[in-house]
Amino acid sequence: MADLEQRRIVVNDCQWFYCQVPPSGAEERSPVILLHDILAQSYSWRHLLPVLADQGHRAIAPDWPGYGLSDKPDPREFDYSPAGLETSLAAFIDALELDTVSLVVQGYLGVSGLQYAIHHSDRIDRIAIVNTPFYSGAKLSFKLQQLGFPLAGEMLTQDPLCVDRTLEGGGGNVVPDADLDIYRAPFLKSSAAGRALLSTVRKYKLASLLPDLESGLAKLDKPMLVAWGENDSWLSCAKAKDAAKALKKTEFTAIANAGHYAQIDNSDRLIEVIPPFFRRQVF
Repeated sequence: MADLEQRRIVVNDCQWFYCQVPPSGAEERSPVILLHDILAQSYSWRHLLPVLADQGHRAIAPDWPGYGLSDKPDPREFDYSPAGLETSLAAFIDALELDTVSLVVQGYLGVSGLQYAIHHSDRIDRIAIVNTPFYSGAKLSFKLQQLGFPLAGEMLTQDPLCVDRTLEGGGGNVVPDADLDIYRAPFLKSSAAGRALLSTVRKYKLASLLPDLESGLAKLDKPMLVAWGENDSWLSCAKAKDAAKALKKTEFTAIANAGHYAQIDNSDRLIEVIPPFFRRQVF
C-alpha cells in the first residue's frame, strides 16, 4: 500500500490540512473525498484511504476548518454553519482542481457534503453516507446540544475531555488512549478549537435543513451507499434503513459493533463495504 501523504493548502485565507494517498495501478477512478464529523479528524480515515488508493482512487481526507490540523478561524470571520462549511468545501475541491469526485460523508458535518452533492450533482460520481442525518425527525444529539448551551457551552467546549465523551458516547465503544490523544490535541494547544466547536454546534439547525436535504437526495440520480453503525446512540439505524429504500440507486448495510463514528469503531467492516461499492458497475 502507498504511504499516507500529509498536505496543506490555503483556500480563501484558510489553511486546510488533508491526508491523501495517490492512486496506484494503471486504472484511475474518480477521486474520493472522505469527510469526518464533529470532534473527529481526517486521522479517523487512515485505514480506508490506502485501500481506496489501491483500487485506483486518489483518496483525500481533509480536516474541516476548525478541526484537527486545519486552521481554526475566529467565528466572527468564518461561517461554521452547514451552509458555510458547504461553501468552504466547494472552494477546497476547486482549489484541488478536481472536476468530478465521489464522497464519503460521516456524521452531522456530513450534511454539508450532502448539500454539496445536491447543489453540484454534475460533479459527483458516487456517495457513501455513514451515519449522517438525512431522514425526517433526525436530531442533533443532546450530548452535542449541550456543547452549545449558554454559559455551559463556553466551558464544555474548552474541556479536552469533551472529545472522549463525544467519540465514545456515540455508540459506547472505547477509543484507544493513543487515538484520543490525537483527537484531543487541538484543544490542548489553544482555545481556538473550542471556539470553533461552540460556533459549529450553535449554528447547526438540522430541522431547517432536513426538508431540502430529503427532497434533494430523492432527486439525486447517483449511486449511493448508506453504511450505518447499528449501535448509533443518536441516529436510528432502522429509520436510516427505511429512508434509504426511498432513494434511487441506493444500497443499505448495517455496520455491526459500531456506533455513530463507525470509521473509528469498526474500520475493518467499512473497508469490506465502501471500496467494493466504489468499484462496482453502476446499476
